[in-house]
Amino acid sequence: MFSVEPKKRVALLGLMLESNSFAPVTGRDDFLKRLYVAGEEFRAELNRSESKVPAELLSFCATMNSTIEWEPVPILIGLVEAGGPIDHEFFEEVLVEMRARLEAAGALDGVYICNHGAMITTQERDPDGVIFSMVRQIVGPDVPVVATLDLHGNVSDRMVEMANVIVSYQTNPHVDMVARGKDAADALNEMFYGLRPAAAIIRLPVTPPTVTLLTETGPYADLINYGQTRLGPDIVNISILGGFAYADTPKNGLAIIVTARSGKQAAQRVAEDIARYAWKDHERYVPRLTTLEEAVARAVRSGQDADSEPVILADVADNPGGGANGNTTWILEALVKSGAKGAVLGIFNDPALAQEAMDRGEGARFRAVFNRVEPDSFSRRFEADATVLRIRDGDCVGRRGFYAGRRLNLGTTVLLDLGGVQVVVVSIRTQCADPVFLEMMGIDIAKARSVIVKSRGHFRAGFDEFFRADQVIEVDAPGLSSPVLSRFDFKHLPRPVFPIDRDVTWPRS
Repeated sequence: MFSVEPKKRVALLGLMLESNSFAPVTGRDDFLKRLYVAGEEFRAELNRSESKVPAELLSFCATMNSTIEWEPVPILIGLVEAGGPIDHEFFEEVLVEMRARLEAAGALDGVYICNHGAMITTQERDPDGVIFSMVRQIVGPDVPVVATLDLHGNVSDRMVEMANVIVSYQTNPHVDMVARGKDAADALNEMFYGLRPAAAIIRLPVTPPTVTLLTETGPYADLINYGQTRLGPDIVNISILGGFAYADTPKNGLAIIVTARSGKQAAQRVAEDIARYAWKDHERYVPRLTTLEEAVARAVRSGQDADSEPVILADVADNPGGGANGNTTWILEALVKSGAKGAVLGIFNDPALAQEAMDRGEGARFRAVFNRVEPDSFSRRFEADATVLRIRDGDCVGRRGFYAGRRLNLGTTVLLDLGGVQVVVVSIRTQCADPVFLEMMGIDIAKARSVIVKSRGHFRAGFDEFFRADQVIEVDAPGLSSPVLSRFDFKHLPRPVFPIDRDVTWPRS
């Protein structure tokens, strides 16, 4: 008789938050607005055609489905836009629920953790490590644990010790989540057949500003590409994480993680080689931004001169994808006062303004007050005469780049006309990384003379069908996600660290 190998039971869990230490606290309600499901509700979300579940998790499951007889054991998945530290009490409640569901799951053959990697709580600087440790404590030393992280994750030694394999994104804008989910599934399957890999991590005294971490061109692109040349028969995975400086943790720093099949020494040798390559380029991680005045002047010229090329202005300092509120008015006010024409700004987070516009109705003219409620010092009040052009419920499916194929809800969404400047106002804070956020409001992006996006980099993969790289202007304006790191009062970064400190040496004695 033939014996049938039992299905491999794999637990699925994750809590995805990129924490900006200087932003307002992230709580339960924030997760509930985006994604927070457990158990059978989690399973149902996995099976939706337009799921809110992270793409890497869906890819992990699809790869497992095509390669092995397995049983997914959905534990809990939470996902929210980047924000401030997660409320510690809520984090502990999540941890208790994860633990209880893991213990109730019974015997497991593997675990997949789908985290961002740059989360902090109001009391803990390494909650990702806490989750990894909790998982390992429950399943024991012999059950394989794999994890995927954003390349902006901050990785602790504890995380590397608790997981067998850590796989991070390789593209920024992030468009490789499907490939990375497959990598994690492939590594887990290999461990089912006996592989016991070993990993080494090297952390450099460099906290690259977010705008220097693009992977099309620049120092990080060169580093990622070099790292992948070191893959070979003995190397399971090479992950190079630029990190997220605003989390402000002792584990901050550009991190190289190498996982090898033949032991930690092999992994260490490759990691050291990549670290040397990275360090020789460390001075390239200095941001170069365009002044607010020059950026607005470019937008005004584009509106006045039909022969000039349109431009896209990135409000990188007010990027909700980096924890900012998405509601600063420096660029908006300057455009209005300069008489800009053909300008479209999206997406501005102001629930109170969106609600008032909805109550007044399409066609209404009124005095629009931006930021009548000010969550932080960057949320300056601004007033302008406005006409309500369109009102939508904010439900949409991403069309390109980072959000492609993902179900999203921006809450009540309105299009306001301030004269030569149109503004898309939303009620749920979201990074403007997909053209659908403007298109669903009836905006023809191809006809705009200037587009202003509250995004740091993910807009590049969404709007590149309209704007070439040389039409992108990264604006130096105030905000919670400014790439000029010297403007922040860091408390926990491992100092000295480049580029905040210029007199930095490595290796340190």
